[in-house]
Amino acid sequence: MSTVQIDAFTAPQRHHDQTLTAQITQMIEHKITGLGLRPGSRLPSIRAMAEHLKVSRFTMVEAYEQLTSKGWLQARPGAGYFVNARPALKDADVLSLHPPHAGQSATGGNSNPPALDVSWLLESTLRDMGGRFNPGTSALMPKAWLDAELVASAIRSVGRSSCASLMEYGNAQGYLPLRISIAEQLQLMGIAAHAEHNMLITSGVTHATDLALRTLAAPGDTVLVEDPAWYLVFARLAAAGVRVIGIPRTHTGPDLDMLEHLVRQHRPKLFFINSAVHNPTGYSLSPRSAHTILKLAQEYDFHILEDDTYGELHPGGAIRIAALDGLERVLLTGGFSKPLAAGLRIGYIAASAALTKRLTDLKLLSGLTTPELPERVLQHIMASGQYSRHIQRLRQAVDHARHQAMAFFKPLGLAPDPAPHAGLFLWLNCQQDSEQLARKAASQGLILAPGRLFSPAQVPDTHIRLSVSITENPEALQLLKSLLSQA
Repeated sequence: MSTVQIDAFTAPQRHHDQTLTAQITQMIEHKITGLGLRPGSRLPSIRAMAEHLKVSRFTMVEAYEQLTSKGWLQARPGAGYFVNARPALKDADVLSLHPPHAGQSATGGNSNPPALDVSWLLESTLRDMGGRFNPGTSALMPKAWLDAELVASAIRSVGRSSCASLMEYGNAQGYLPLRISIAEQLQLMGIAAHAEHNMLITSGVTHATDLALRTLAAPGDTVLVEDPAWYLVFARLAAAGVRVIGIPRTHTGPDLDMLEHLVRQHRPKLFFINSAVHNPTGYSLSPRSAHTILKLAQEYDFHILEDDTYGELHPGGAIRIAALDGLERVLLTGGFSKPLAAGLRIGYIAASAALTKRLTDLKLLSGLTTPELPERVLQHIMASGQYSRHIQRLRQAVDHARHQAMAFFKPLGLAPDPAPHAGLFLWLNCQQDSEQLARKAASQGLILAPGRLFSPAQVPDTHIRLSVSITENPEALQLLKSLLSQA
């Protein structure tokens, strides 16, 4: 029987909207899930933990009792509290998805929204800000960086063509000429994708992720995610009832020692990862990380879902595990909403022939086919040769804004080190409770994404994910600087 070292726990924050008890319970849950504390491990005594965390014994008793009632701990009279076999996750255990109460606005009507959760963030990001601020968290490109006429021209051209097939259901795998174009694009990256055997068109990356999860994992299975990672994944995993375990992300990829330890212990079915231009840090995988991850997947028989949503923002040469694997146990997803237009909800998933068949069957059962009209519009853009030129211009705009943002935050001591090589986001350590910072910013019309939302543990964090597009609005930048200086 082992005892968990007390130094693994950090004191809760006194000036936080969550109670001390809530912070402690979330921290311990994170230690169990993220660090893989083994069932049967004994936690420090109530007295020792209370002294270490500088809280009352009553607070520690309440925290331990809450964890026991939720199934995380087991109380043994006279012996203490022990890590229990992990309970099946419920939605609320992984991620709060409750929207603000009716009549409460995240940006104006209430300066202290009840919960800065994913629904709040999504609703605030999509809300019309009236031109005052570009949301500091927005995953969308500013309209000035996009080419609306490129999309409009393609729509007009498709509308003038004879599209009798639009009167019928399209191909279950998606419009074949588009699959051919995407497969050719992947082949240029060294990924052996065949349009007929390995490609499936989806309604965006979120749809692709959902299909992969439902095909490869069942309730109770273990799924690995990066920490931090794309916050929407956690909500989807929670709804699926899988066991979610976070792997700390470094600037070269996931913590490989931790990954190997947790893979051996939990035998996952699936690992979600951003290889190129990670969301939210902007870092990309090193060759060593890619090879090690693939080797572990082969040895312990799990699949890898590789999200390439922001991969086109990399200047070139980024490692994709799918290129090393040949789509044997790696599934690659990507989309076109970010670089072209949010309204073009078109994504794809590249996988082995056998998996593509299973994914296609599930797509048919859950929603029949995807709309062929926008698929034809995208194919027109790609076939015209304008898409690659547009991506090059977009990458230049993103890079320029990122360099500007780094130059702005470096004198404040907040710029990431090392600097991300590419991408739309900066993962800033604002050296204060980022949720409190986000509340203050929201009361003045600036939406920031607190770091807590990007972790499966949902514990308090000092990071924010900031879109470099904020450099397009000097007023927003100065407001953020002022808020940061108030810490």
